[in-house]
Amino acid sequence: MEQRHLGRTGLRVSRIGLGTLTWGRDTDEHDAADLLKTFWEAGGTLVDTADVYGDGESEYLLGRLMDGLVPRRDLVISTKAGSVRDPDRRFDGSRRHLLSALDASLARLGTEYVDVWHVHAYDPDTPLEETLQALDTAVASGRARYAGVSNFCGWQLAKAATWQLAVPGGRTRLASTQMEYSLLQRGVEREVLPAALDLGVGLLPSSPLGRGVLTGKYRNDATPADSRGASEYLAPFVAPYLDDTAARIVDAVTTAADGLAVTALQVALAWVRDRPGVTAPVVGARTAQQLAAALSVEALTLPDEICRALDDVSAPVHRYPDHDWSTL
Repeated sequence: MEQRHLGRTGLRVSRIGLGTLTWGRDTDEHDAADLLKTFWEAGGTLVDTADVYGDGESEYLLGRLMDGLVPRRDLVISTKAGSVRDPDRRFDGSRRHLLSALDASLARLGTEYVDVWHVHAYDPDTPLEETLQALDTAVASGRARYAGVSNFCGWQLAKAATWQLAVPGGRTRLASTQMEYSLLQRGVEREVLPAALDLGVGLLPSSPLGRGVLTGKYRNDATPADSRGASEYLAPFVAPYLDDTAARIVDAVTTAADGLAVTALQVALAWVRDRPGVTAPVVGARTAQQLAAALSVEALTLPDEICRALDDVSAPVHRYPDHDWSTL
């Protein structure tokens, strides 16, 4: 698999990442082992998790598999901290919480360091400088090799990345940001992606298949029994992308796939993988067979005319002040 630099850093990662959101909950150890082995054998390196995935079970399971199935040195492990299960406070970006969470993640993963450590979300109740100091401490102490953020809007990302660059060599530059991005969700193109491109932050798109909808499995009101749309936990996650607008985009993806003699999954994934600023979409497959289908996109590059057609049918509405002022 082709390798790409993560943002403006020297770290190289596979241009498709493996997501582990369901590990330890809907994905058991046997299936997780098949997924990790399939990914590794295909040349994949970037594996993404978080301390809240499966209440920590995702990290624990990944750590067990690294112990005997796949060499730790062959993987680029990314994890996140900052989300908390507190009805009164969804995110905790305090230095105390973040560094404690990192230590707990390392214990579950059974490793002395993670390659990339992300703040899971912006915490409005903690000064941003304090949150970013936790990243500096993590890297300076060797517990993390690189640092990034997740779910920061445009101004939050720009402020954080600029703050880290304000003292050259004195602070850890942001290597990456993880955000949802697909043909069904192009909101990052308004401000997040321009900021990331300008500041050298690599984008790691989550849900690059539109929460599974872009595979076409939900067309004509179908809901496969083994799909996320049929899951008690994940059905509300899929529901927002089952409207008429999404259906038109899925139809266009399917038409393009038929014309290229490939699958809708491959078209949707290739589109987001090759967008400017994207380092590696993170794919969360349920089975090794599904993952292999996603990894087969490595050989596919979409023709320019197909990309333009998909851009047109899925184009988000950008109005003032995001719109190009010269055309107003």
